Amino acid sequence: MADAPPAPPLLLASTSPRRRAILEQLGIPFDVVAPRYEEQPAQGVDAVDLVRMHAREKAQSVAGEAGDRPVLGVDTDVVLDGRIYGKPTNATDAEVMLEELSGETHLVVSGLALITPAWEIVEHESTRVTFRTLTPRDLAAYVAAGEWEGRAGAYAIQGRGAALVRRIEGDYLNVVGLPAALLVRLLAAHFAGVYGFG
Repeated sequence: MADAPPAPPLLLASTSPRRRAILEQLGIPFDVVAPRYEEQPAQGVDAVDLVRMHAREKAQSVAGEAGDRPVLGVDTDVVLDGRIYGKPTNATDAEVMLEELSGETHLVVSGLALITPAWEIVEHESTRVTFRTLTPRDLAAYVAAGEWEGRAGAYAIQGRGAALVRRIEGDYLNVVGLPAALLVRLLAAHFAGVYGFG
């Protein structure tokens, strides 16, 4: 019996090292291309609608380079009481975000778009994260470590940010940056056996 042909690499429309690491962890082949889409911060819009739109636009921005391969676009935001917490602009901004998240339960919401020349699917995943109550010393130490840079909500759960968290409900990898359980479900349904799922 001949060996099955290798799975065509997904085209990941993201330069995030966290997303690359999760795909590697799952054994999913992929190539990386930077999306040609600038997401704009927004308030007063539904977070789910926003991350779904950003994920789709990121994937669409590079779909012309994919050929027949599936394109994966992802966007993640942190949401507390309807307010969207994007990436902080500086250390002061990061400290304010973390102080507001302290002792509270927020949502990490990701949009995921999987696009081929024949069809596109846009889904989302939410994970509930509860922070412990943070002291001024906790805040100062975490901000000084610089891990907040480039992170929605100003923390990285896979790093020192794990010490800020009291409880998590849902997909941990979604908080890291890629809703892995959702992606696996979609690949199993639409590419049964190709990527080792379904």
